[in-house]
Amino acid sequence: MKVLVADDDPISVLYLQDVLSEWGYEVVVAADGLSAEAILLQADGPLLAVLDWMMPGLDGTDVCHNIRQAGLERYVYMIMLTSRTETEFIVAAMNAGADDYVAKPFIAEEMRVRLRAGRRIVDLEQELRRQATRDALTGIFNRGAILDVLQKEIARRVRTPDFLSVIFADLDHFKRINDTYGHLAGDEVLREAARRMAATLRNYDSFGRYGGEELLAVLPDCDPEGALIVAERMRGAMADATVPTAYGDVAVTVSIGIASVNHADAVEMSDLLHRADGALYAAKLRGRNCVSVATTDGRAGPASGVAGGPDAWQS
Repeated sequence: MKVLVADDDPISVLYLQDVLSEWGYEVVVAADGLSAEAILLQADGPLLAVLDWMMPGLDGTDVCHNIRQAGLERYVYMIMLTSRTETEFIVAAMNAGADDYVAKPFIAEEMRVRLRAGRRIVDLEQELRRQATRDALTGIFNRGAILDVLQKEIARRVRTPDFLSVIFADLDHFKRINDTYGHLAGDEVLREAARRMAATLRNYDSFGRYGGEELLAVLPDCDPEGALIVAERMRGAMADATVPTAYGDVAVTVSIGIASVNHADAVEMSDLLHRADGALYAAKLRGRNCVSVATTDGRAGPASGVAGGPDAWQS
């Protein structure tokens, strides 16, 4: 786990670097409060921080206050390092948002147990967040979380020239699978389908269970042509191999609908989802196991697929 050490005293920083590295932490250093705040605000910023009270730019209490006011989605555990141990100073640090304090000059073992306590809290917070945003069956985002991702990407899109695409994927004849093999087999199929399709996405795409056997992928910075390539990979990932279950091998296909929007288009999340859902419905009507793309006017056009024999739509 990364730990930010923010202190303008190079000797203190070197000592902290040595002991923290020995304890297995990855140390990130800042020599002033402004740099410390910028590091903690990064998307992959440290979740643990040791902040000296007195620093150039911003002092430790200012950094704590600003980080708490920033409303980060993750929790940062901050320990104040100070030579002032009077009650009023400790109260001021805690009121500013610090979680703990260590008096200077510090004892190494005391710092170690304080960091260990902070790590337990950070780990617990991350696990609770994971449970709150993940679908219990498949492990991908649940409906609320994937829609939250989509809403944020729509808001971000207006500030960039890039496309945003969404993919609705629905397992074909899923009720028939449950009726034939049983619901436990259906659960296995859904888990494997989520795993296979998630593996076709880029590491900055998002994937979630929208409901039942319907899955939703959010693809930032992806135009319709790029989304079609991804969707075809998702379709092929299911159609090319059966899903082994404890109740027998199950042949599974998926129908897919795509909708895209660029920065020039004014669109609400519900409109974009409606267009993708319409494209998905069109794919079902064309015989399933195919991909359909919604046009900007909301209609769905053929894209790709293999269902329907020789007259199947091809990309």
